[in-house]
Amino acid sequence: MRLTSIAYGADYNPEQWSAQTLDEDIALMSEAGVNVVSLGIFSWALLEPSDGRYDLGWLRQIVDRLHAAGIGVDLATATASPPPWLGRRYPETLPVDQNGVTLRWGSRQQYNPSSAKFREKVAGLVRAMAAEFADHPGVVAWHIGNEYACHVRESFDPESAERFRAWLRRTYGTLDALNDAWATTFWSQRVYDWDEVIPPGPTPTIANPHQRTDWNAFCSDALLELYCLERDILKAANPSIPVTTNFMGLFGALDYWKWAEHVDFVSNDSYPDPANPRAARDFAFQNDLMRSLGGGKPFIQMEQVTSAVQWRPRNTPKRPGQYGLWSIQAVAQGADGILNFQWRQSPGGAEALHGAMVPHAGRDTRVWDEVVDLGARLTDLSAVVGTRVEPRVAIVWDYANAWTQANACGPVTDRVPDIEARAWHGSLWELGIPADFAHPGGDLTRYDLIIVPALYRLTDAHAARLREAVAGGAVMVVTYLSGYVDERGHAVLGGYLSTIADVLGVRVTEPVALGARPDVDGRAEPLDPLTDRVSSVVGTPGANDSVRLVAPDGSAWAGSGLGWSERIAVDDAAVTVVAVFDEADVEGLPAVTVRAHPHGGAAWYVGTSLDARGRDSVLRRTLGDAGIAVPDLPAGVQRLERGGLTFWLNHSDVTTTVDGIDLGPRSVHMARP
Repeated sequence: MRLTSIAYGADYNPEQWSAQTLDEDIALMSEAGVNVVSLGIFSWALLEPSDGRYDLGWLRQIVDRLHAAGIGVDLATATASPPPWLGRRYPETLPVDQNGVTLRWGSRQQYNPSSAKFREKVAGLVRAMAAEFADHPGVVAWHIGNEYACHVRESFDPESAERFRAWLRRTYGTLDALNDAWATTFWSQRVYDWDEVIPPGPTPTIANPHQRTDWNAFCSDALLELYCLERDILKAANPSIPVTTNFMGLFGALDYWKWAEHVDFVSNDSYPDPANPRAARDFAFQNDLMRSLGGGKPFIQMEQVTSAVQWRPRNTPKRPGQYGLWSIQAVAQGADGILNFQWRQSPGGAEALHGAMVPHAGRDTRVWDEVVDLGARLTDLSAVVGTRVEPRVAIVWDYANAWTQANACGPVTDRVPDIEARAWHGSLWELGIPADFAHPGGDLTRYDLIIVPALYRLTDAHAARLREAVAGGAVMVVTYLSGYVDERGHAVLGGYLSTIADVLGVRVTEPVALGARPDVDGRAEPLDPLTDRVSSVVGTPGANDSVRLVAPDGSAWAGSGLGWSERIAVDDAAVTVVAVFDEADVEGLPAVTVRAHPHGGAAWYVGTSLDARGRDSVLRRTLGDAGIAVPDLPAGVQRLERGGLTFWLNHSDVTTTVDGIDLGPRSVHMARP
């Protein structure tokens, strides 16, 4: 955004209120320290009340008034929610679900991303907005769309099918290449004409996993085309105004690495659940991801809530102090802006009970007091604007990898890359160690410790990057379910992990999933040794949720494995076995290994899903090997650094003293070293 201080504000929807409310809102914004609002996100029906007839004057008056009051506008293109007249007049703009059902208006985001008519109408509105506002001094950023793919990420209409075929032609060039990539020799699926290529609709049994993964990539790209259509119009009108669209954390439908290349700054919507004791670390996960997607540049917290959301089964509010605590946590992790949904709590509609900076009860509330307090505190943080956070630890994340694993038929249905990335990041956060996220195809050599959680799809290019980092002296930890398939999603032959076996010194010869819930035909009676002479003595370790780990000499080892084990072949004498399995079928086999690199790096392999104590044990050792000190902090306390400031954050319910500083429950202290 074109601001020199921390952005503070919210989505503003004055069209929901009478005209005189604007005067009150501007006065309240001044009191709260608000310096920017997102305007017009859901205003298409008012900006274009009928086909081709634009009414922008009312919005211009509001932008003028806000600018005069010193409040910048993150101006939305309003294309996130089409008006009813569009779907009625042009039904081809409406999305069609996998079962052929057309999704109608009456909610939001009811559009078909591939519809040429929809793209035409979007372009018309955006051109009108650009003509009216591109040179307005009050516009500090353009807000394109809103939460792309949140509700509609795909459409199965004929127009989308044709765009899918065109996408595949560009990707593969020939039908022979497509057939090879999709392994269509299996189940007689070979196609001989492009018209035989269709989106992955309902099928009698398991659908082609390679087709589904390509469909995921196509849908992400189709929405990105829609976004870029708007961006290009706005940039042509005034290239100096930055553009963005709001991401949604680790949202699986879009490849945010690719999307991040097309925004001027990354924005995020995040709603951690205050009822979850791990909510602050979930929030930290998203903050680190957003900063990383932007290549380390500051991001904007575009949406959060002051109190409670309205869409969970039970909506608990943030506890006293948490709104400010978590907001400043985001700044410490790289945010240059704290915005909320929304400014004033709506009087009606689907989100009327969603929290806001101005609640239904108005100024005489705890929420308002905390809103004003945070605004005052953020004004003291202008010195950190534009500064970077540069962790020495990276966690590898790849959306294409997550799609491939999710679409695979076996060996488990769990979304393992997501689960493991969150687990390892959470353990680092609990230790007080900041972390970046990194794409496996990017440069990893600037990191001292690299965590590679469940990189199921391991390409030759990714392997080269991992090899390069270890050769440069980095310590790398690769976890289970990595290196099972290649770039096309085809199984790696000769043992999983073969792609980087030269680095790890091990291969996986057989996965051994645990935690199975056995199929039982007939009555599932309890087994009785008196009557079930055979069945009662049959061992079923695969149904166990965990597997014990011990040191190679049989002594205790911190941590257990959860839901998974693997048969690991050690191929290199330089490999040291750190822990072994201590359960039937895999007893005594390697579970955790490490191979030292001649030039100082090291490559660890973890052949199970370690519990928190196991991750903590591995991280303490690998952090030490990487020369990264684990801070000694009291329970509940974080210490973060950015822009020459040290941030002390107490997430606990008790007053804590650290370095002579008394930190009250859910409070923050900021100081220069």
